Amino acid sequence: MVPLTPTAETVLAGIARAPANPWVIVGKQPGTHLSTITADWYRLRAHAGLDDVRIHDLRHSYASRALAAGESLSMIGKLLGHADIQSTARYAHLARETERLSAARVGGSIGADIGADGAADKGNPSS
Repeated sequence: MVPLTPTAETVLAGIARAPANPWVIVGKQPGTHLSTITADWYRLRAHAGLDDVRIHDLRHSYASRALAAGESLSMIGKLLGHADIQSTARYAHLARETERLSAARVGGSIGADIGADGAADKGNPSS
């Protein structure tokens, strides 16, 4: 089980329920849940013009966003439903990329304060 966002909960609450079926998204047989989304996924991604997008790509994007938002690998693992941190460790490269981008932003900010003419580098006390 993983937590849902309020938006996801609202969408799911809006889905009509089948009588005597506890599942939100029902399967083909009475009382069952949807067990595969392969056919639906291919239809949806074709409709969206995203023929090369895999479901795993969505999880990868989610993990990327979570890292960019400052979440730890441990928390991301919990959000993705991983049983152990090793499953989440494969997203460590995303953390390194986020750190690289953060360093570039900080460096850019420092560079902007120094100024394009490099006055601080020349020992100018006014910079």
